[in-house]
This record gives sequence, C-alpha cells and structure tokens, in this order.
Amino acid sequence: MPTETPATQKGERTKERILAAALELFKKDGYEATTMRMVADAAGVSLGNAYYYFASKELLLQAFFQEVHEAHLLAAAPVLAGSKSLHARLLGVLLARLSVIEPYHHFSALMFRTAADPNSPLHPFHAAQAGIRRDGEALFEQVLAGSSQRLPRELLRELPPLLWTCSMGIVLYWIHDDSPGRGRTRALIEHSSELIVQLIRLASNPLLRPLRRRVLAMLADLQQLAGAAG
Repeated sequence: MPTETPATQKGERTKERILAAALELFKKDGYEATTMRMVADAAGVSLGNAYYYFASKELLLQAFFQEVHEAHLLAAAPVLAGSKSLHARLLGVLLARLSVIEPYHHFSALMFRTAADPNSPLHPFHAAQAGIRRDGEALFEQVLAGSSQRLPRELLRELPPLLWTCSMGIVLYWIHDDSPGRGRTRALIEHSSELIVQLIRLASNPLLRPLRRRVLAMLADLQQLAGAAG
C-alpha cells in the first residue's frame, strides 16, 4: 500500500495550520475583515503558500465544513452499528451532529451570514456543496436501510434528502439557540425525531399508498424547482 511521503505529511500539516489560523481570525475579527495575508501571517507561511493551499477565503470555510462533516460521519458510526431501532438511529445521528458542531457555536452566526446567500458557494444547496450534501443524504439512507423498520422502496429513495434538509433546519435552530448547553435544540431533536419516525411508519401503511405517492410526487417537483434555481 502507498504511504505518505515526508513532503506530503509536511504539506498536510501546513494546510491544517493555515486552516486553524483562519478559523481563529474569523472568530476574532470576523470573516469579512480577515484577509488572506492575515491568515498567512498568523500561520507563519508566505502569502503565496497560503494561496497554494487555499485559493480564496471561501475555500477555507469549505475546508472547515468538510472537516465538520467528516467528524459527524465518524461520530455517527457507533450509533448505526449499535442499534436497529429507527428512532434510536435517527436520534443518535442528529445528536452526534450536535456534539460535533457545538464547539463552534460561538462563531456559528458568522458561518450562517456567509452561507445564507443562495449564490454563495458555501450555501448548503449550492453546487459546490454537492459532495457534502450527497454524503449527508447517504448517511440518512444508512439510518433507514439498517433499521428494523420495513419501508416501501419509494420511501427509502425519497426520504434521505428530506431528512438531510430537516437536519439543516435543526442546525439553523441551533445557531440561534442561546439556552444553556443548547437544551432547546436537544429537546427539538428528541421530539422531532420521534415525530418523524411516527410519520414514516404512518406513510408506510399500504392503505395510504395513493396519498404517499401524491406527496412524494409533489416533493419531487419541489426538488426539481430547487435544483433549477440553484
């Protein structure tokens, strides 16, 4: 198996140092006020070296989002391996995300301001975020497919994007949650996960198949419109 060369390892350490310096500056001075030169100086590298690893400030935040996403996948893995209960799997995956992002709550409003613009490459539905979005949907596909709950094929296909979108709404709520320990967000996750599971079970009822198909067709139309707008 190929192994990393010392040069590659050094490059990765430099990249991590640049990203860490940028995040500290974003927290201290704000995203708009932070320049790439400031990042380079704080990381102890030349401006050209900083641009070599990150061609723009937006790419620095993209790298941060990717790190958070990968940390969430790791935190969710024990949950998916440990239970077949749909509710336990969904609840655990949502709480795992909360535990991963909580250390960054103090500058989450910064990320929201930057990513809220629909034209920003940092927006969750922007094409630049398609990889993270697909991985997020795949995670919720695992939540469903590995559970003991039998689901119609069309629900297995259509629910993962909806659950991922729901998780983004929970993150937005978390950003504005100033309760101790983000207790309100935890309560939202606990109540909403239980409600979602009940709705999934209800939608799986064969007697409700015509209604289910109409709802899924409507959601498919909305997703196509969202894709066209993006």
